[in-house]
Amino acid sequence: MERVSLGNITLSRLVYGMWRLGDDVDTSPRHVQAKVEACLAQGISSFDQADIYGGYRAEAILGKALRAAPHLRDQMQIITKCNIVAPVGRHAAARVKHYDTSAAHINASVEASLQDMAIDHIDLLLLHRPDPLMDHLETGGALDALVASGKVRAVGVSNFRPWDFKLLQSGMTTPLVTNQIELSLVAHEGFTNGDVAFHQARGLCVMAWSPLAGGRLLAESSKDLRARLTEIGANHGTDWSAAAVAWILRHPARIIPVMGTNSLPRIKTIATALDIEIDRQTWFELYTLMMGHEVA
Repeated sequence: MERVSLGNITLSRLVYGMWRLGDDVDTSPRHVQAKVEACLAQGISSFDQADIYGGYRAEAILGKALRAAPHLRDQMQIITKCNIVAPVGRHAAARVKHYDTSAAHINASVEASLQDMAIDHIDLLLLHRPDPLMDHLETGGALDALVASGKVRAVGVSNFRPWDFKLLQSGMTTPLVTNQIELSLVAHEGFTNGDVAFHQARGLCVMAWSPLAGGRLLAESSKDLRARLTEIGANHGTDWSAAAVAWILRHPARIIPVMGTNSLPRIKTIATALDIEIDRQTWFELYTLMMGHEVA
């Protein structure tokens, strides 16, 4: 599988997202190991986590699997996120859901993630949401120190707008290597509002969360779009979802989709999206069908 360089790390072109890991009926180490191995068999070596996933449980679920099968760690790049504080799990005492980009919180979150996942370093740490109260010098300094310590190899952000990205970067010496944003046929605004262009101009690859819009793609798209995606998928021996992901992969910014499912059979077919080539007119055809009107 193609690999994408993000600063001093490389990720597989497709990333397996673990935000629903704790929702599975089977969260045993053996079952989680089977998911990881199904990804690795396709060349998907990058795995996306966050401290808050599963009510602050998903990282520990992965950690149990890695403790049972420690040989897997060297084959993986582990991505995780921090700075959302929700009144559940380890933060049950919080009065209100909020963001915390203080150095103390970031450091505590990293230590908890390392312990929960049974790893000695995080390959890519992302700030999960922009914080209106962020002190960019304090936050940037904390991220710089984590990279210098070896606990984190590379840093980036998630859901940041260009001005948030530039503010944080101005307080750092370590380069931010990516921004993970929502992108899909449904959430296509990033292609025209400057979000993708900002990073593309800087040679930074964007990661796309929810590339199938969390199920909304089928609910919110027209019958014609669903039929066309199904046709494209069938022509390549796969399904509509692979065609929808291929639409994202077609963009020249080399976007990295984060794919999440708990179904082992579906996990085993994630990489079929790479087998579909979307030409320019087909890309605009799908875009037009999603918008409900032709481009101006």
